[in-house]
Amino acid sequence: MTIACACDHAGFPLKDRVLQEIRRFGAEPLDLGTYSTDPVDYPDYAEALGKAILEGRAAAGILICGSGVGASVAANKLPGIRAGLCHDVFSARQGREDDDVNVLCLGARVIGVELAAEVVKAWLPARFSGLERHRRRVDKIRALEEKYGVLAR
Repeated sequence: MTIACACDHAGFPLKDRVLQEIRRFGAEPLDLGTYSTDPVDYPDYAEALGKAILEGRAAAGILICGSGVGASVAANKLPGIRAGLCHDVFSARQGREDDDVNVLCLGARVIGVELAAEVVKAWLPARFSGLERHRRRVDKIRALEEKYGVLAR
């Protein structure tokens, strides 16, 4: 399994630890940048990560920016991407199991390195439960994408 990882300049200091956790989980990381603390724009990296998932080059992704907010907003503009900003273990696991979150967003200026590692460790093995009520809700998300002119893939 391949897990994409991308960040902006503010997320760069946390990215190596996230990549380490992906490897420890037994997945192959797909590092989509950035590769330094030189200023870049998070929407570019959100798009690259989302495209990797939509094109099948990655099963899911982890996206890091300063707060995690901008990255999650940008990633959620791509049809079929369900990005969740999580700074705790419960939300990370629950987001994957109930909401079929396929992109975990982290705020490097909000969450400490060790807590971020714990959040990643909780999110990676979690899987969508497929329970009827959760399928119904995810289907409604897809319907919103279609209704407002974004064709879900």
